[in-house]
Parts: sequence; C-alpha cells; structure tokens
Amino acid sequence: MDALIDAAARRLADGEPLEALKLVALRNDAPGLALRGIALAQLGAYPRARELLRGAAKAFGSSQAVARARCVVAEAEIALASRDLGWTARQLDAARAVLEAHGDIVNALQARYLEVRRLLLVGRLDDAERALSRMPDRRPLPLAIGHEMIRAQLALRRLRPREARAALERAKTLAARAGIHALLGEVDAAIAMLAAPAARLIAQGEERVLRMDDVEAVLASPALIVDDCRHAVRQRKHVVDLRTRPVLLVLARTLAERAPAEVPRDVLVRRAFRLPLADETHRARLRVQIGRLRKLLAPLAGIEATAGGFALRPRGSHGAVVLAPPTDDRRAGVLALLADGESWSTSALAEALGASQRTVQRSLETLARTGKVHSYGHGRARRWTTPALPGFTTLLLLPAGVMP
Repeated sequence: MDALIDAAARRLADGEPLEALKLVALRNDAPGLALRGIALAQLGAYPRARELLRGAAKAFGSSQAVARARCVVAEAEIALASRDLGWTARQLDAARAVLEAHGDIVNALQARYLEVRRLLLVGRLDDAERALSRMPDRRPLPLAIGHEMIRAQLALRRLRPREARAALERAKTLAARAGIHALLGEVDAAIAMLAAPAARLIAQGEERVLRMDDVEAVLASPALIVDDCRHAVRQRKHVVDLRTRPVLLVLARTLAERAPAEVPRDVLVRRAFRLPLADETHRARLRVQIGRLRKLLAPLAGIEATAGGFALRPRGSHGAVVLAPPTDDRRAGVLALLADGESWSTSALAEALGASQRTVQRSLETLARTGKVHSYGHGRARRWTTPALPGFTTLLLLPAGVMP
C-alpha cells in the first residue's frame, strides 16, 4: 500500500472522510476507488459509493480475492445503511469465508455483524439474538461499540429499557475511548430515544403518554392488557396472540377502553366493521365475533352481554387497560421504520413489515400527501425517508486493510 492510500485509510479509520477524500479524489486505481467509495458512504452518498466499490472490486481482479471480498463487505454495509434489504446473504457469506481463510478476522467479523443487523431490521429477533451470542468476546473497538448498540436495540425490542440503557452506556464509554464523534453522536441519539413517547395507556376512557420505562412497568403489572402495539391480549405470562385476528383485536381494545362499563353494540359495530350504522345482519356478525373473542379470552376475562351492548369483566380485581401506539395512524408501522432517519425502499419496508408491497405503497402515498414522509429517485431507485433520529452509524472497516 503506497503512502497516500495508507494515509487516506487512516483518516477513514479515524472518522475523517472529508480528509480521506482529499487524498484520493483523483485516484482511479483499485485501492483509490475503494477508499473513495467508503469516504462517500460515510458522508451519506450511498449510490455513488456503491458504484465506486463495484468498480474497485472489478479492478482488483481475481488474483486479489481478499481485496475483492472487502469490497463486497463494504458494499453490503452500504446496502444495509441505505435500507436496501435485497442484497444476498450468499455473497456476504462467500466474502466472509475468503476473509477468514486469509486471516482478515476484523472484516470477517464485520460481515457477521452485518447479517445480525439485517436480522434485527426485519424483525427476526430470536435469530439475531442467537447470532449475536456466537460472536467472540474479543473484538476491535468500533465493532465493540456496534455490538453494544445491537444489544441495546434487541433489549428495546424486547421492552427491557434498563438493559438497553446499560448497553448504551457501555457503548458511550467505548465511543469516547475511540474518539470518533459520529459514534458518540449515534449513541447520544439512541439514549435520547429512551425518553421519547413509546406508547399510550388507555383505561376507563382516560389516556396518558408512556415512556419506555413506563411500558415495562405496565407489562409487569397484574392488569389485563390489550396490547395494540403487538396485537395481543396479555396478563403476566399468559398471552393471546391476535396478530391474524384484526376484528377481534379491535373488539378487545374497544371493550378494554371502557371496562368494566358496557360498550353499546352500535359502537362495537362501527369500530370493528367500519360501518356507520348497525342493522340486524351486522348485529349477528357482532355476536359471532364476540363469541370467538369470549372463547379466546376465557382464561383471562369474561365478556357479558348487557341490555345495551357488551362488557369486559377481567378475572381478579386489577382491571383492564389498553397499551396503544403513540399515534393511532394506521400507517404507524411504516412511520416507525422510517423514524430511524435512513432511506428505505418500498420493497425493504414491505419485507420488514411482512406486508405486500402495494399496501406499503398506498401507505407511503397517503403519508406523502400529509407531508409526513418524502421520497427521492425514480423507479427501483426510489427511496422514502422522514427527518428523525439516525440509525446505526455505518462502520465500514474496509480501510483497516484495503490492500492485501
């Protein structure tokens, strides 16, 4: 590696992409293309960065397998940072195997972390947790910071804010030791998220906003909880999953919001079936759905028919509450993913939400009309974003050894 390339790599490793770019801006050889790509990626110019890295991979040629593998890992990280989840794990695995075979443990480990972060983004928490547990105890400082950030994200998804806060504090200590300002800013932003509204608690017609710590306390309480955030009814460890029963979830929430008072039949029909008026046919449909819900909730609560409607009667004396998203917007799932501040493709949003691409497109179009999201690019290159706190800082450890 010549002196100029070596100096640029050191600038990138220190979190100074502009300084690195000044050194290699006119270089069109393979190492120069690779470093230019990484510098632009750290500055957020993802499309151009991917073009440069692909060019670098071709320029290295088949005789420089390690350098090409590093380019593949860097391109995969750019794809992840730009929320393009269409990249294949097979290519990343092949690149990781080459790096491990040639002793480049740092970049091989980075490839493993990329897959963990992808699993986390698409909601495969158990798989992500297992993969994270198999990581070695000793790891370079930037990867150690990323490890703690992933642990914090997993803890937040599991509604364990104390674990998340502890992981973020460890990440902050490591980031301060590394002296990389981008990583420090990332950790501080994640810590700030713990104080942001996480849900709403609704009980007997009143509601209040909850932070993450409050949500954990509610879930630990003995009350009957209609969890509209995770589409379930729960009481301590007993959980009734209603993810595939949207009508029953609406009925359960409507009953719990007013429990133990009754809810008129017309209100239930309007909420569950989205109909302004109720005739005998709709009332018959309501009785069928209430019967199904009564059977599912039998271990936790009873549903009594009253003169005017139905009433939820939880077992025991602790009552019922509703845990609702911070907003009742039906597109809250899309907004939640876009809240990481990154640019998402429609296909990536659909994969992460487990919904059809057309459903996601309709939601995005509605949100765009109200100014909540905006897009750039056209066709397959179109990306959606919204101003918010940032997601993971792209580590891009390729500069640690761009040449064999």
